Amino acid sequence: MIDSDDTFINDLSIAEKEQDLPKEVKEKRKKGQLRTGLTTGTSAAAATKAALQTLLGKEIYEEIQITLPKGKIVELPIAWTRVDDSRVTCSVIKDGGDDPDVTHGAEILSTVEFTSEAGSVQVKGGIGVGKVTKPGLGLPIGSHAINPVPLKMIKDSVDEVLSKNIDSTKSFGIAITITVPKGAEIAIKTDNPRLGIIGGISILGTTGIVLPYSTASFAAAIRQGLDVGIAQGADTFILTTGGRSEDFMKHLFQERYPEHCYIQMGDFAGFSVKQCHDKGVKRIFIGGFIGKLTKIAMGVKQTHVRGSHVSMDFMARLAEESGANKELVDSIVNANTARHVSEIIDSNSIVGFYDLICREAVKQLKNYSGNQLLIEVLLFDFNGNVVGRYPK
Repeated sequence: MIDSDDTFINDLSIAEKEQDLPKEVKEKRKKGQLRTGLTTGTSAAAATKAALQTLLGKEIYEEIQITLPKGKIVELPIAWTRVDDSRVTCSVIKDGGDDPDVTHGAEILSTVEFTSEAGSVQVKGGIGVGKVTKPGLGLPIGSHAINPVPLKMIKDSVDEVLSKNIDSTKSFGIAITITVPKGAEIAIKTDNPRLGIIGGISILGTTGIVLPYSTASFAAAIRQGLDVGIAQGADTFILTTGGRSEDFMKHLFQERYPEHCYIQMGDFAGFSVKQCHDKGVKRIFIGGFIGKLTKIAMGVKQTHVRGSHVSMDFMARLAEESGANKELVDSIVNANTARHVSEIIDSNSIVGFYDLICREAVKQLKNYSGNQLLIEVLLFDFNGNVVGRYPK
């Protein structure tokens, strides 16, 4: 699954996936006919909505409509529904599209029941949903690995149903449990155990959609995007690691650059910079978050989460250059993730660290353009604030 702005991802490397793709999928790829899929978060929200509607009205649903974060409405089939006295469980089979990750075909269940706490909506993970045991993932230690956007989608689906049953829902609360029966088995094939997510997969998705970008199709999309922009007179492009960083760049630049100047490069920073150079682009801005940009700064050519790892020694050296004392440097060496490092940096008010990451990223990326391309790198925090930039 290519959802590049997620902190952690449930998938295999691109190389591993390409070996296993069926022949018909490879043919579709060549023809540009790859089918998008839906995330585990979308699947969980759909199962929840169906279960709640059944709990309130006793009607069994064969499909359910869900509104994605950017407003698109999609319809998902409900595999089965089980009705008990005071609870309902619905099942959705996760569809990864034509570029399936390891969660493709996984059964995502939502059990919805009433509670005595009037007006409350509680969401938790059950069997097969991993628990967070290390810092640096943007989720509390001890909590289930249900990311903020999927959590909001689940709650939004509840609000939608309750808004149509307002008179009957004032006297009780609702408890929702998301489970993935084979989640623990699937998680072994992901980076979750290394990151400290134990016992299952993560419920993910920032857009709700899985884009079927393989190496070949992603490269073609980048080239095509550049060609379209150049054809419209653009000589400056904004390259981002994913949809969320693109949104932040658009907010930063307001209407300074038109839509055709924005390209999602995903994990292919070096390739994208070289294409810009070869096509005569004059200037590029690159926006992203600490994990991807640190990998670029390290000189990693493929920043996919399962194909490479952030070096804590590298980050510790930059922290030392920024003035961090030995105790902080040692803390960074032993940190769990790049995000964990950012928490250490921020809590100790280390100035200039993020600028150094951007500086090193620029140095690496200039190698792909023969130092003939103006490159500026911007590093965002997870709220969209620019915390690092080079050159200033």
